[in-house]
Amino acid sequence: MRSRPERLLAALSLALITCSAPAWCAAPAVVPASSISDAEIDSAAEALARDPNLAEERTVRMLSFQRDQDEAPRKKQSWLKWLGELFAWLAVSVRWLFWLVIGLLLATLVYWIARMVLTSRRWEREAKAWAPTHVQSLDIRPESLPGDIGAAASALWRAGDERGCLSLLYRGLLSRLVHLHDVPIRDSSTEGDCLRLASASLSTSRTEYVLRLVRTWQQSVYGGQTPDVHEIEWLCAEFAAALDQPAQRRDGAALAAAGAA
Repeated sequence: MRSRPERLLAALSLALITCSAPAWCAAPAVVPASSISDAEIDSAAEALARDPNLAEERTVRMLSFQRDQDEAPRKKQSWLKWLGELFAWLAVSVRWLFWLVIGLLLATLVYWIARMVLTSRRWEREAKAWAPTHVQSLDIRPESLPGDIGAAASALWRAGDERGCLSLLYRGLLSRLVHLHDVPIRDSSTEGDCLRLASASLSTSRTEYVLRLVRTWQQSVYGGQTPDVHEIEWLCAEFAAALDQPAQRRDGAALAAAGAA
């Protein structure tokens, strides 16, 4: 509750503010203090308190086109903080990244090994697909030949069947070249074709054996010559060593080039 002097001061101020007519301001009426009630004084004080122009503090909003000077440092600090957190994460996760790289390398290695195996098997299937069953009129299927061709041919020679011996050796030669050494001999290949294809696929020692066998075959079949006994015995004895063991597989492109030649 305000004191009476304060209420009187508020009433007087209100009276001065509400004086809007010049005539009234020129000759204001003197109001006796005793005629102003307490309710009027309180009402005048509340009106003064509600006046925004008489408040101790005022809030003023203004447009400003000046850039905040703290904005750039805050962005820089935010970037540096993010970069620091990134390096901290990398430091913690470096072990997992290492094992991830190792896993990717192992997966790549397994993929290439599997691809090489599948390529090799596909090439083998393709090789078997083109393998003929007969060359000219000679049956070269493995199931049509004895297991030990050299021993069987030697037995035919000792029994006096010279042509049967040479025919078995030559059929066995063609069968081994096609099915064991992957030489691309066709059903229409001649003796010369077989020699050329074999020399492109076999080692020097094996090519020499093939050359001697083919020459003996041609001399007997086309030339009517009787083969030398020692030559026949050598061909029968060396057949398994020269042809029964597969040589190191050559590149498929090399074999294709040999076939095209």
